[in-house]
Amino acid sequence: MISAGDFRNGVTVEIDGQVLQIIEFQHVKPGKGAAFVRTKLKNVISGGVVEKTFRPTEKFPSARVDRIDMQYLYNDGNYNFMNVETYDQIALPEDLVGDAMKFVKENDICKVCSYKGNVFSVEPPMFVELEVTDTEPGFKGDTATGATKPAIVETGAQVNVPLFVNIGDKIQIDTRTSEYLKRL
Repeated sequence: MISAGDFRNGVTVEIDGQVLQIIEFQHVKPGKGAAFVRTKLKNVISGGVVEKTFRPTEKFPSARVDRIDMQYLYNDGNYNFMNVETYDQIALPEDLVGDAMKFVKENDICKVCSYKGNVFSVEPPMFVELEVTDTEPGFKGDTATGATKPAIVETGAQVNVPLFVNIGDKIQIDTRTSEYLKRL
């Protein structure tokens, strides 16, 4: 059990039968009245975000979310993953995986998240290195503004890159924000 006064970012709790992760929290002590905790909570299964307030003494059971390293194998209509320790394989439907796999190549390691044995999401690696397969050539001298251009990487995803990036270049991408980080 965890009390609302002990909430921290990233903690996962079970409230009213829902598994919620704390995105933001704030302890508020108004001039009049009792203190309270204002939170922003994300439902880990549906992805919805709600704001709630709690008394600091309220207690909730902490929810255990398992994050298992799995290797992405291939896509045959379902995304197929293999546990790197036990070699067990699972197939996840595209609607469950969503947009998480747009920067992931075959054989990359992802974290498969589950609650009580039910998989609810896949977390790609934070940073990936991909090759640019298609982009327009940049124009010399047009770099003072920090201009960018669209580029297609080897997984088929589109990312904005600086003008000096060319076809065949390897780039590093932050998968959380879909932003270009650097050329390798």
